Amino acid sequence: MAISVQTGAPGRSHHTTLARREAMLSYLFISPYLITAAVFTIGLLAYAFSISFTDLSASFATTNAKFVGLDNYIRALGDAEFRTSLGNAFWYFVLVTFFQTVGAIVLAAVLNAKLKGMRLFRTLLYSPSVASSIVMSLIFLWLYLRTGFINYILGTNYAWLQTPNRLFAPLFNALGLENIPAFLQGPSIAWAAIMFLAIFTTIPTFMVMFLTALQDIPSHLYEAASIDGATGIRAFWSITLPLLRPVIALVVILGTIGTFQVFDQVAILTKGGPLKTTLTPAFLIYQKTLGTGTQAEAGFGAAMAWILAFIIIAITLIQRRVIEQD
Repeated sequence: MAISVQTGAPGRSHHTTLARREAMLSYLFISPYLITAAVFTIGLLAYAFSISFTDLSASFATTNAKFVGLDNYIRALGDAEFRTSLGNAFWYFVLVTFFQTVGAIVLAAVLNAKLKGMRLFRTLLYSPSVASSIVMSLIFLWLYLRTGFINYILGTNYAWLQTPNRLFAPLFNALGLENIPAFLQGPSIAWAAIMFLAIFTTIPTFMVMFLTALQDIPSHLYEAASIDGATGIRAFWSITLPLLRPVIALVVILGTIGTFQVFDQVAILTKGGPLKTTLTPAFLIYQKTLGTGTQAEAGFGAAMAWILAFIIIAITLIQRRVIEQD
């Protein structure tokens, strides 16, 4: 008489049940975050996308909103203020992202040296990132006053945050070039002052990322390169920078997102002036949505917000492709 023996089935069943319980327990622990993200992130994104096709005002009563199709998007693309804010954001993105990335790499390379007292210098250089953007903006507001510390050191009486003159305008004038569009003349002096604030406060954060990445590079790579005569700048260019490529991509992408969404500094220092040379898309969306100094148009503001999101996504995808390619 043949007797069939089944082996392994009870063990597999017990293992499956245990894995299922662990999965349920894991989801239970992360459920507060999932619920919060679903309501306040995904839900709000879906709501903002839906109202961008309506003429909703600041009352946020969807029953009174009328469907207008793509009218808000077409109007936003043709709006002079929105195009001006995008131009300002472009200069802010190019200059701030470049200088904060390069500055963070240089500082990280310097602080990575094994010298006495380097921990103290790391702490001091990182301290500006500890304070909130509101606090740092107020500090720089006092520094930029006519009677502030910067004018005192330079011996000037310059209105840094009230000057709409373009940064590259003197260069074009010296070359005898006239009728140059305002956008091509670069950012205004007031916008450049806010850029300096942003660079000063963001370099320390990115410096820590680069410093961590530098300390993870094996020392034997430099030892092997030194045998072939690759030391100093050559080793930094041939070994350090290629190995920092993933961190550079991360820093550039984070910097890009931050520069296109700048709001706090503008709201505190200039309110978009002088002559709209510091107006940003985020601040304009805030004004249009809540009716701050203008008519409240939440649907129009939502359309501008989604156009800004598409621009950020497109730029970050291009950056990843360029930076991460061999």
